[in-house]
Amino acid sequence: MNITIKSGLALAAVLVAYCGSAPASEYIYRDLLGNTLASRQCAAKSDAEQRASDAYTIGKFAKRFCETQGYGWYVSEQKAPGRLVCEPCAGADTGYRCHVEDVEVSCKRLKPGSAGLIPGKS
Repeated sequence: MNITIKSGLALAAVLVAYCGSAPASEYIYRDLLGNTLASRQCAAKSDAEQRASDAYTIGKFAKRFCETQGYGWYVSEQKAPGRLVCEPCAGADTGYRCHVEDVEVSCKRLKPGSAGLIPGKS
């Protein structure tokens, strides 16, 4: 039984050495510029600024920017955080609504045919 395990490991090592490494996948990149949405509720200026510039909020919108490009697009990196814009609420509401403009995001997706999905092509 011990010989079987050793021969199995040797066979696996030979197969790994013979197969080599798979070709690296290629990606298509696209840089986008987008704005987040202001919150529905009015809040004190400091609270509205905090909510709009929160890393979670920016990340959520960056993900949404890439996903609107189509199937398979996702965030590669966030290049610029954008600038904060606050506006006073209209009407009887007191406070501010803030959002972030010009958030720069780099999106990527697999280049079609580069992942080895087409038989006979490498």
